[in-house]
Amino acid sequence: MNARTVKLHDIAHGRSGDKGNRLNVNIIAYRPEHWPVLLAEVTEARVAALFAHRGATRVTRYELPRLGALNFVIDDALEGGVNSSLALDTHGKCLSYLVLGMDVRVPVEPGDGHEAEPVLQTAR
Repeated sequence: MNARTVKLHDIAHGRSGDKGNRLNVNIIAYRPEHWPVLLAEVTEARVAALFAHRGATRVTRYELPRLGALNFVIDDALEGGVNSSLALDTHGKCLSYLVLGMDVRVPVEPGDGHEAEPVLQTAR
């Protein structure tokens, strides 16, 4: 199988919000054929790495296959929450964009007009 690298925002959209010091990030595939890509590429480990600099202590992924969506619950990512944090975005509303900026590998179908790259090729 061949694949190409795209930004997650090319195949999905997202929304985020807070519950105290806990952040919810939802990622929803634009098309049903991208659901397997979300499952394979948008993992708890990758999301945890994205939020490590914010002090996140735990990331839990919930799968919603009938919606083609993932819900991530990220603990301790909001610097204490709305009442404690001095951050500009205390509710974490823009933090879904951090996830949507990640690189993901999307399968390439023969003749779809995209130059295929081997799946095992490292990201640039």
